[in-house]
Amino acid sequence: MKIAIFKESRPGETRVALTPDAVKTLVADEWQVEVERGAGNLAHYSDESYQSAGATIVDAASGEVNLRVNAPTTEEASRLAEGSLHLSFLSPLLQLDVVKALNDRKVTIISFDLLPRISRAQYMDALSSQSTVSGYRAALAGATYLDRFFPLLTTAAGTIRPAKVLVMGVGVAGLQSIATAKRLGARVRAYDVRSAAKEEAESAGATFVQLGVTADAAGGYARELTDEERQQQQTALLSEVAGSDVVITTAAVPGRKSPILVTTAMVEAMAEGSLIIDMAADGGGNCELTKVGEVIEHSGVRVVGMSNPPAEMGTHASFMYANNVLKLLSLFGSKGELSPDWNDEIVIGVTVARDGDVNHAPTAEALGVAHVAITPVAKESE
Repeated sequence: MKIAIFKESRPGETRVALTPDAVKTLVADEWQVEVERGAGNLAHYSDESYQSAGATIVDAASGEVNLRVNAPTTEEASRLAEGSLHLSFLSPLLQLDVVKALNDRKVTIISFDLLPRISRAQYMDALSSQSTVSGYRAALAGATYLDRFFPLLTTAAGTIRPAKVLVMGVGVAGLQSIATAKRLGARVRAYDVRSAAKEEAESAGATFVQLGVTADAAGGYARELTDEERQQQQTALLSEVAGSDVVITTAAVPGRKSPILVTTAMVEAMAEGSLIIDMAADGGGNCELTKVGEVIEHSGVRVVGMSNPPAEMGTHASFMYANNVLKLLSLFGSKGELSPDWNDEIVIGVTVARDGDVNHAPTAEALGVAHVAITPVAKESE
């Protein structure tokens, strides 16, 4: 069977779904691989490197398995082979027209956004790998845009105190932001509504901010705050934000609007020259004032709305993503053949639709169609 790799159509995207090394692995596993001409150029992977790995370079790729980083457009979806498989970051609830276009062609739709958060899935967790890139870039953006030094400097011209950085959200991206800002010499504080985040933040080098508002849920996740808790949180955060030189917000929710963590009042309480780096701008932003892809100024404070941070590091972001693809794809087939294990909770979890049926309940509800759950079939004992 043939695997197709496409040139990404999202403006500003530099990543590619597979690197030449990943292609070499698939070719060794008896898959044919087609790569759309120029697909890896912006990540510095040339057509020649894909050819050397065993791929065929084509002007219009098409396969039984279709791989992208981002969701296709509806036009791109309509060109996929009927009954094929498509894997990418889809965010199905935000791409309902694309889901419908794919499902009309009975494409098996797989989305990294839906990967179950279990230990066995860590090696294929593209959300985490790309969040690592985003967190690193967010800290660097803070150091770049701030018109002050990050580290403590003792010079003949005087002593410069280290920058005070507050990281809001201690997930994968937040931890990488903490570690990077710490390595750059800043004094780092961190906040999260999960009590378990305290130990994680401290291990990365931050002082954890405890505000008396926690929202722990099953599995180490955070539940949604009540209106009263949200008001209490924002009141307590005001002084923390006001006392920071740089605030990095990382609370992105796949498939949903980002929660507001920094209000206009908090921005106005910050000192002139301070900075907010909003890593969640693509989802609407964690700051009320954020504009995606723009740097705005309000009351002397700049708000940087980061758009698609992983695209700023196309080479390594693609390397990490490709490794995640290889791990997840191995559950859907091997030796050049598709053979999904429909008893596997990961396979079931990432599947949005197959054979014209919508298997992801929230997507089915949003589309107004019947939800057809994938029911594991008990294996016969030998």
